Amino acid sequence: QSLKNTCSELSDLGDIIYYAIDVKDFSQVQGCMKKVAEKWGKIDILINNAGITNDKLAIRMTDNNWDEVINTNLKGTFNCIKSVLPNMLKNKNGKIINISSIVGIMGNAGQSNYSASKAGIIGLTKSIAKEYGAKSINVNAIAPGLIETNMTEEIDKNILSKNIILNRNGLIDDVANLACFLCTEDASYITGQVINID
Repeated sequence: QSLKNTCSELSDLGDIIYYAIDVKDFSQVQGCMKKVAEKWGKIDILINNAGITNDKLAIRMTDNNWDEVINTNLKGTFNCIKSVLPNMLKNKNGKIINISSIVGIMGNAGQSNYSASKAGIIGLTKSIAKEYGAKSINVNAIAPGLIETNMTEEIDKNILSKNIILNRNGLIDDVANLACFLCTEDASYITGQVINID
């Protein structure tokens, strides 16, 4: 339902489509990217934003807790990148933005799986940027801090806010504005970077 609502909100911007897929499954991702490329002829921008949490102290973390987070957040990001690269290479152009997290840099108690997945995204970003920079494909990561989303509703924001210099929590628009900038030609000489929004 939320995808339908988003499409409805954006309908006045042009032709909008969506596909619900499991990013952990490469064949689903590849099939989706193929449909997108067939509809528009090329893929200019990929923003990897799929992510989940399953917080537990390491001693209590099950294999499933670990695997679900790593496979969704990190493997899912890789699957999406791998599936768009042929199209971007063919067009000698592309922008890839991976959403990491400040905890991928700093770590966080009770989030070893999530922190590892987001740190992995940083390494993945830097590696893919080096592999494909000569082909005019820019690859960057955004590392948000505390952003007000459904995922952070349960967090005690008063405790975390004490460490935020601007004395406010981040908003979705704060992240979206940077992502939009990184998609423009004004950012054509920025690649392999991790930009904190915290």
